[in-house]
Amino acid sequence: MQGLIKVIRFIISIVLLTVSLYASEGLDAFKAKDYKKAFEIWTIEANNGEAKAQNSLSYLYFNALGTKLDNKKALYWLNKAALQNNVNAQYDLGMMYLMGQKVKQDKKTAAFWLEQAAEAHHADASYNVALMYYQGDGVDINVSKSAKLLEQAAKQGHIKAAQSISRVYMQLLEFDKAIDWLIKDSARGDSEADYLLGEIYCGYERYSQAKKWTARAIKASYPQAQELWDRYELDKY
Repeated sequence: MQGLIKVIRFIISIVLLTVSLYASEGLDAFKAKDYKKAFEIWTIEANNGEAKAQNSLSYLYFNALGTKLDNKKALYWLNKAALQNNVNAQYDLGMMYLMGQKVKQDKKTAAFWLEQAAEAHHADASYNVALMYYQGDGVDINVSKSAKLLEQAAKQGHIKAAQSISRVYMQLLEFDKAIDWLIKDSARGDSEADYLLGEIYCGYERYSQAKKWTARAIKASYPQAQELWDRYELDKY
């Protein structure tokens, strides 16, 4: 089957961590580019146990803003924030361990943190850990769990997840679920989705519907669409 998801790796730049900077006086200082003051404020708040401040402080350490670059301290505070269920921190840690960025690559740890973030409905975390379950990358292969996570992300508007979930449902032979997502894929201009809808409806012997979708695939010059049309003699319907 064409179109099954492929593992997509994201190169993480520490500068682009998904930190949600803590909305306090520290944020005002940060916006004013007074990083030293932001560092001082967030250090106090982080030591007082504020998870968002801990996450923000890790960002300053990673980027040498208001303080010296210190990846060890940055990871310390990022871990502290993640352990307090800061979703952005959990996602960042997961991706860092997945890619081996600033830490030794550890895919089991990556899966743990990405799943924590996915449970809090972080769409990118859901998508990336879904890929891990699909491929058995650091975890046991579990295509059903992958589908669940992909659908969760897709319902939140994650485009790559939405493009993948229909194909995974087809692999699981859950064709009714696949149809719903393939129709959405088609609306985004995915001609393979048109072809796959034609294929599914031919399998269901619902040839009038198969004709509609296969004709769309042919119009888009999708390979194999004409062969499907001829094989089932869809011009009769």
